[in-house]
Amino acid sequence: MRFTPEEIADAQANVYALMPPTPQYAWPLLSQRLGCRVWVKHENHTPTGAFKVRGGMTYMSSLRQQQPQVRHVISATRGNHGQSIGLAAARQGLSATIVVPHGNSVEKNAAMRALGVRLVEHGDDFQAAAEHARALADADGMHMIPSFARELVRGVCTYWIEFFEHVQRAGNVPDVVFVPLGMGSGFAAAAAARAHSRVDCRLVAVVSSHATAYLDSWRAGRVIQAPATTRLADGMACRAPDAEALAIVQQEADDVIAVSDDEVAQAMRMFYTDTHNLAEGAGAAALAAAWQQRERWQGRTVGVTLSGGNVDASLFAEVLSQS
Repeated sequence: MRFTPEEIADAQANVYALMPPTPQYAWPLLSQRLGCRVWVKHENHTPTGAFKVRGGMTYMSSLRQQQPQVRHVISATRGNHGQSIGLAAARQGLSATIVVPHGNSVEKNAAMRALGVRLVEHGDDFQAAAEHARALADADGMHMIPSFARELVRGVCTYWIEFFEHVQRAGNVPDVVFVPLGMGSGFAAAAAARAHSRVDCRLVAVVSSHATAYLDSWRAGRVIQAPATTRLADGMACRAPDAEALAIVQQEADDVIAVSDDEVAQAMRMFYTDTHNLAEGAGAAALAAAWQQRERWQGRTVGVTLSGGNVDASLFAEVLSQS
């Protein structure tokens, strides 16, 4: 997936109408811990606490221009995508319905409701929620927003461009960048931004070892479903990969690796102790992967994203108590 300079500029204008660029820091304690220079891109510093808001802004702006008759949108989420859609829809004067599975994050649900969305709980996992959302869209004439789409990727791409342009100016481009892989917009955006910025670095996709659908599919070269049982990394709880996203992972990823909930919990604690930043499970997955692979990258430069900080207080307290 590639974007023209004009498409990138338009996405940046949409995103920066809402928020400034987020920071990226090379944290000394993290670098000391891993034995390599570690750059962290802080997407936990957006208006919704996660990177997804960028895609929502770009998608909704494009929808308003191309289909001005649309008045009500619907989508499925585990939380961050839903907040993105809720905020962007409100800014465009649209109504939004968001479907979540039963047992979803209480605090993410509250955040979505606060943005004015109508929240519907259905099914036991994200895939069931997504199927219900499509059925509601067909029945009620709502516009269905998928979890992976070109316009979502175009918005998300802006954060990786910020990152790559900053490390280029600093003269310290990472040898490898670890990218969490949920439904694929974050990884596809990183690949597009790498091409746009003409950066030479490896991209490694990171899945949960309790939700291996993308890893299994990447190895097999075709879409394969797999159970999603991760408790911590709900943003990566994918049971059925998107075929277009999988094709991008197959083309652009130097590797796909899996991290366990225990490794994710350790990374959440690392972020808190070494940077005093709050990371949700999926938001800490890139650091978990860098820690897992640290022996390979000793003395080199590594890039990770703290892609979201929306974790329920009770769950985070439990993670911290395990240290």
